[in-house]
Amino acid sequence: MGACLHNESVWFFYNNSGKELSNIWRTKDKLVVSLGLLVCVIIILVNLLVMVAIAINRRFHYPIFYLLANLAAADFFSGIAYMFLMFNTGPRTMHLTVRTWFVRQSLLDMSLTASVANLLAIAVERHQTVFQFQLHSQMSNQRVLILIVCIWCSAIMIGFIPHMGWNCVCNLTRCSRMAPLYSKSYLVFWAVSNLIIFSVMLLIYLHIYYYVNEKTKRMSQHTTFHGRHKETMMNLMKTVFLVLGVFVVCWTPGLVVLFLDGIDCKSCNILEVEKYFLLLAELNSLINPFIYSYRDEEMLYTFRTILCFPCRQNIRFTDPIKSHILMQQMLNTRQRATTSSQDSSTV
Repeated sequence: MGACLHNESVWFFYNNSGKELSNIWRTKDKLVVSLGLLVCVIIILVNLLVMVAIAINRRFHYPIFYLLANLAAADFFSGIAYMFLMFNTGPRTMHLTVRTWFVRQSLLDMSLTASVANLLAIAVERHQTVFQFQLHSQMSNQRVLILIVCIWCSAIMIGFIPHMGWNCVCNLTRCSRMAPLYSKSYLVFWAVSNLIIFSVMLLIYLHIYYYVNEKTKRMSQHTTFHGRHKETMMNLMKTVFLVLGVFVVCWTPGLVVLFLDGIDCKSCNILEVEKYFLLLAELNSLINPFIYSYRDEEMLYTFRTILCFPCRQNIRFTDPIKSHILMQQMLNTRQRATTSSQDSSTV
């Protein structure tokens, strides 16, 4: 344990960790920054569109869509945080103060944590709704608001933990290579906690899938609705594997690299791939709106209304569209199967 080095330059910590900090713009730096800024702009615009759509369409004023709006808000903030990173990376990193560097990294950690926490909250809400065969959750608006506040409080706390002391400014032997001012133990904590959340999401969605699969098999005895049962099961399976697949592809490489850096893997060439894995993780914030919102026809209709604002004077949200197809089919199937059973008993 040595003296705290808050007055040292960022370059000092990078040099201590062995992470190269160039004073000129290399081709790799320009490529990463250019792609990063482009992705950030798209993320901001797409998630803003989702939030506006949910706000103006009363059909979306339910708990699940409030959580989707909060997910879009987290991803919107993620785009802003990454844009701040893109403007303060490469050779510009040398001119950052220690405090500014911590703010830059804390914004990233906070936004990504909020996004993952929202994904988990949505998974839990869907689990509750499916097992109760309801179109919408019975959760009150107050409880949804409390949940959203808890998500952001947790994200802020985790994001600013390094800034508040869990760092290596006072002990250079604990510094990581990927984030030279972060403690290795914090990287392990952050990576493992997110991997645990991923595992919980996996279990939740698998539970939903197996439950619906067994339910549809039992209800398929009513041959009139066999085709509908099969379609419902396939739609759910596609959605589940799409969510899990995108999450694995976008997050796992970065989390594994963080974990390897945290355990001080000397033979792992993590610095060569960190920026690309960081960009890959950020793509999750871009894809989320497509997974959770663009698959809903009512949402698509609302998007068209917003984007065609000059020509929508006489348009109202009364178009006969099949909204929330999966859950509505399941609800209708249960109701009709019950009615059919009652008729058979009567006969």
